[in-house]
Amino acid sequence: MSSLSQYSNGPPPAIASSSRSSLTEEGDNSDDGLDRERDELLNEEDPLHEDGQSNQGAPLKRRQNANQPSFASRFLSSPFTRSSRSNTPSPSDSTDGTRNRSSAYPTASTILSYLNLPSSEPASDPKDPASHDWYVEGPGKRVGYDNLTAIDWIYEYNRERTRLRQLTADAPGLLGKLKLIADASQVWLVLVATGIAVGSIAAGIDVASDWMGDLKQGVCSNVQLGGKFYLSRPFCCWGTESYAQCQDWRTWSTRLGVSNKGGSYVIEYIFFVCLSVLFASCASLLVNRFSLYAKQSGIPEIKTMLGGFVIRRFLGAWTLLVKSLGLCLAVASGMWLGKEGPLVHVACCCANLFMKIFDGINGNEARKRETLSAAAASGISVAFGSPIGGVLFSLEQLSYYFPDKTMWASFVCAMVAAVTLQAFDPFRTGKLVLYQVTYHSGWHAFELVPFAVIGIIGGLYGAMFIKLNMRINRWRASPSNPFNTHPVLEVMVVALLTALISFPVTFLRAQSSELVEYLFAECPDINDDYLGLCKAGTGNTGVIFILLISALIGFILATITFGLQIPAGILLPSMAVGALYGRVIGLIVEVWQREHPSFIVFASCEPDMPCVTPGTYAVVGAASALAGTTRMTVSIVVIMFELTGALTYVLPIMIAVMLSKWVGDAFGKKGIYESWIHFQGYPFIDNKDDAAVPDVPVSQIMMRYEALVCITATGHTIESLRALLQEHRFRGFPVIDADRESLLLGYISRTELAFALNTADTLVATTQCFFQHSEGADPSTTLDLRPWMDQTPITLSARSSLQLTKDMFEKLGLRNVLFTDKGMLAGLLTKKDLWLVLEEEEYGRLVGEWSGVLNQRNHGQG
Repeated sequence: MSSLSQYSNGPPPAIASSSRSSLTEEGDNSDDGLDRERDELLNEEDPLHEDGQSNQGAPLKRRQNANQPSFASRFLSSPFTRSSRSNTPSPSDSTDGTRNRSSAYPTASTILSYLNLPSSEPASDPKDPASHDWYVEGPGKRVGYDNLTAIDWIYEYNRERTRLRQLTADAPGLLGKLKLIADASQVWLVLVATGIAVGSIAAGIDVASDWMGDLKQGVCSNVQLGGKFYLSRPFCCWGTESYAQCQDWRTWSTRLGVSNKGGSYVIEYIFFVCLSVLFASCASLLVNRFSLYAKQSGIPEIKTMLGGFVIRRFLGAWTLLVKSLGLCLAVASGMWLGKEGPLVHVACCCANLFMKIFDGINGNEARKRETLSAAAASGISVAFGSPIGGVLFSLEQLSYYFPDKTMWASFVCAMVAAVTLQAFDPFRTGKLVLYQVTYHSGWHAFELVPFAVIGIIGGLYGAMFIKLNMRINRWRASPSNPFNTHPVLEVMVVALLTALISFPVTFLRAQSSELVEYLFAECPDINDDYLGLCKAGTGNTGVIFILLISALIGFILATITFGLQIPAGILLPSMAVGALYGRVIGLIVEVWQREHPSFIVFASCEPDMPCVTPGTYAVVGAASALAGTTRMTVSIVVIMFELTGALTYVLPIMIAVMLSKWVGDAFGKKGIYESWIHFQGYPFIDNKDDAAVPDVPVSQIMMRYEALVCITATGHTIESLRALLQEHRFRGFPVIDADRESLLLGYISRTELAFALNTADTLVATTQCFFQHSEGADPSTTLDLRPWMDQTPITLSARSSLQLTKDMFEKLGLRNVLFTDKGMLAGLLTKKDLWLVLEEEEYGRLVGEWSGVLNQRNHGQG
């Protein structure tokens, strides 16, 4: 390595990054940048632009607060400020973290207890100048995790095990057992409180969105039965046989005294369009003004966070408030979106707020993610009235690490949420969701063929939806989009287009949940067929045509809507489209059987009884569309079973889901959420992904030693280390021996190094710094940085395969891996590096024969 003048006190570092990869293809400088001021060691700027891409160029800061924040401020901070609370301790409250050694060799308990030492508190024993070595060898202290970085799963779980061991060690016997019980009960308190909160919020969203959605067509007035303006149409007309006989519900044309049929249509059309645009624009304005994280469904970000990624303020109080209010407005606008996916985000926000009460959970990132995995199940539980389906959804779609204890916790949280929603009974029908139905008839063997056709259509729908939605959103994020800097205006335009198209079509005029309810229902159970779904005879042909047109329009509008800066899910729109084409196939089979009852295929039909139930075809179609869009299987079958309560229809649903997934996978393995993770550039490595890995040695992928910025164990001062941090914006640095070149001693993160240097405010800039024991060093005039260095980093042989390295990252949840050759540092690979390599391989770019494939992309510096 060549000499660098600014490092005159020791051998210079080599040239490259220990974390060069970016969130976007051009490189993400913001992910590596930290301000150098003492009170700005860490920062929390929004990592996302309004278009959802990573914020390049703007440094990610997180200011420190010298004073402990108030209890209320831990839950709700002002939306008008950019700074937020930091877990980073104040330099004035921290020492250098060193401690005495009572013997030549530390005990295991002494080493492990160091994991639990808070960085904001001094070590239990100050360093002793008379001691030969004042530091106990261990894994190092941690300051915290910066925004848009990965957590260290191994460190977090070791820290948790040590904490539990110390609970009983400090109070043995019965008191220790009671402490463990009290500590274990914290998780259950959080999950029960989350379930109650989610159930209550879901009930409120149902009531508010239904009332505002009906407000577009009319208002309840006190005419005959005591109707009030705050009642939705079903409650306003409660007790009447049909809406046509309801005197309390008055359309806007009636309220304005317009009796002319043509004039009434125009007045109602205008009110429908204006209120739709108003609701959508208010929802988008809330998101863009107060919390950009509340946009869309939030499931891709939650899935990335549960995989070990840090996105600060994504689960904050303002996000919860804006998401809940925005969902009411967005659903009421009549746009092709749903509240089911966003309710998962709402559930995780609630859990995150309740976890702040308990430091034992809130202080450990691994435990937080286990709790969030369990809480996510309650969102699906209240969205579909499916507690078991919610647990399976969390297991199949969201969770990165899902042990048995998390499954039990998920079940409890989902059950409490469902019971709470049932207690509120927002529809006053005993149903958890509006489209919950019960079927009275079974199916016949010949219907397996149309069920299979529905499954194939579902796979094609999912594949086309994903490809078209990704293409639209790539254009939306490009400079050619005229609304690129006006997201609220774009939402208004899409809402206007949706309202203009939807009002003339009867099926599209209804709310999505209301439409799905009618499509699922059997005609004998529909008392008021105001949508005209159950027309008989020649009217059936017109119904089939309108259903097909509605499915096509819904597909197009859903692809345009999903990706706007508005709270929006894709589960219910997919169900609606699937129910539309499923009902079409059901009507076709019904007409065929009625017109040709003697056909041999229909020999199993009972005489004088309906043989085909079109509503069941709608349920199968909804399941196939969900499977094609999300590529989930088991959880969809269970959700549909809990929705219908018809065990006899589990087999047709399974067949349709299986075929839909197979057909969809033929066009691409990624579901809609995985596609959005790739589109947003989140470094998520799916441990369920079985895609082929390039058969190359990791030495062709890693950043080699010659290109790394390394720190020598001796020969540095505070001034030279600060200069190194100023010059290089990398996340961490390997530490090597000064005498034996490239001998690996450990790894120190940029955050810990910067914090340790800033806390040494009583030492002069020329103070010598050490990363290994130095005989005769005076601890009062030198700075020992070993407390902040990881002296046991995960290492692999430089001759390892890329497959083994990928398995290590997936199974252990690593942030980076150092590669050695007989103890000598050979290279380094970060999680983002590996993610970029796998993405390049998947999209057809071959891995080259050079020192680090990312070195070419990032011009050697990242």
